[in-house]
Amino acid sequence: MEHALDITLTVNGVEVSRRVAPRVHLVDFLREELGLTGSHIGCEHGVCGACTVRVNGAIVRGCLMLAVQADGCRVDTIEGLSDSGELAAIQKSFHEKNALQCGFCTPGMLMAAQDLIRQKRKVTRQEIRQHISGNYCRCTGYQAIVDAIEEVVNGKG
Repeated sequence: MEHALDITLTVNGVEVSRRVAPRVHLVDFLREELGLTGSHIGCEHGVCGACTVRVNGAIVRGCLMLAVQADGCRVDTIEGLSDSGELAAIQKSFHEKNALQCGFCTPGMLMAAQDLIRQKRKVTRQEIRQHISGNYCRCTGYQAIVDAIEEVVNGKG
């Protein structure tokens, strides 16, 4: 690998070190190097939100961040948040409200929803829509997704 760089990051609580090409995107690194395929590759322009992950506590688009930029960072993926139980309530709500549909957008949508939940404040349906506006869904029309998020964030249902 010409001009490869050594990086070390913590992914879902596990420290990993790899040699990567400088132009490898974080989502490609996660999927191809680590086998974490929950974050999807959609538009590759940061528009659809399918590649959403959490880096040092903030949600980011994995297709817009290079793996070398994550050197020294903590990265949480949908797999880590699901396995830890952090997403249990929102996953259950998505299931009950039929907010899943084809599932392609679901990991990124759950990551965005969890970011809102972590703020620990009541929100309006408009604020929920605004918060998930960077995540595209072609199946649901968003109504069920907003219902599911509202149920968990505001304790409804």
